[in-house]
Amino acid sequence: MRVARTFMTIVRFLRRPRVFDTTLVIVLLAPVLLGAISMIARGETWATLSAAFHVAGSLCLLMRRGRPILTVGLVAALDVVGIMTQSLFFTSLPSLIACYSLGRYTTGRPTLITSAAVFVVYAVDTEVFLAGTGSWLGSLFAVLVPVGIGQLVRLRTELDERGRQEAADAAVRAERRRIARELHDVVAHHITVINALVGGARATLPPGQDVTKNALESAEQTARQAMSEMRRLLDVLRVDGNEGPDAATGVGAERLPVLIKEAGSSGLPASLTVTGEPVELPSAVDHAVYRIVQEALTNTRKHAVSARTSVRLAYEPAAVEVEVLDDGLPKEVGAPGFGLVGMAERVALCGGRLSTGRRPEGGFRVHARIPLERP
Repeated sequence: MRVARTFMTIVRFLRRPRVFDTTLVIVLLAPVLLGAISMIARGETWATLSAAFHVAGSLCLLMRRGRPILTVGLVAALDVVGIMTQSLFFTSLPSLIACYSLGRYTTGRPTLITSAAVFVVYAVDTEVFLAGTGSWLGSLFAVLVPVGIGQLVRLRTELDERGRQEAADAAVRAERRRIARELHDVVAHHITVINALVGGARATLPPGQDVTKNALESAEQTARQAMSEMRRLLDVLRVDGNEGPDAATGVGAERLPVLIKEAGSSGLPASLTVTGEPVELPSAVDHAVYRIVQEALTNTRKHAVSARTSVRLAYEPAAVEVEVLDDGLPKEVGAPGFGLVGMAERVALCGGRLSTGRRPEGGFRVHARIPLERP
């Protein structure tokens, strides 16, 4: 058991990036240096230059994670000089590791351009100075295979990391939902019972008990206020658990003017009309109003031509309405996304209704009505 723990400790230590790279360079240098010393001792001095190229290329690998393009460039330059001086007869082992690091730690166009440049340099150099038939094929193999393996490892690592992050996020969402259920089933239930008992006691008071009656009325009002705050807290827990960092980013109805201005700056003329007396909205409703308008504007930009958009936000005593209208002409697009589905889910979470569709006079309409107090 102790041996196993010691072994795992050593493995974890060696997996540290700097420790691993240093160990790799030592492993690459040790046999070459010992072989070169042995050959020099026998008078075979021709191996000195070849060992020097190998040592220089191996030392370049110390920066393969932070600067993979520079690393593969330096190692390739050393190989080219080694082939020109007949000290090397093909690409070295450090060059294969450098090409792997290029694929492992870079993405997209830089990887493609650098790989193509290294292949061309190797192919020309070996063809000219080694005069080997099919040298371009060997150079292609020496560059393409390690770069491809590096790309596969990078993608696999990113997928694993994404899976771990999604699992962690799912655990957080599940915990938030569990807390919301506990609050609803336990705390909200007891507050409701207290409110009912206080109301019953107040209703059975004999005349002349004004002080007691006022105290019980205050207790009822406090219980109702606590229930309202409880609903808001449950909304926050559920929305944060399902919708991500909305609360942290501060999105809500107050930021609609900024959103409208940003839409105009991006080429979509838009206007905002607010009716009724603005009130503080519950977090879930506040976020839903903002996201509905945001998604509607996004859909107009994506799916309509020459569109102008008007946004109406109406505060009512028991509900809030948001309506987004555009007069654009539909354009051909690819497969539909999940924008309207996401709107419907947000509105349903708040206990409201959503209606969307084409307007008879042209354009598109998004309308949502969300109650401010749930039954």
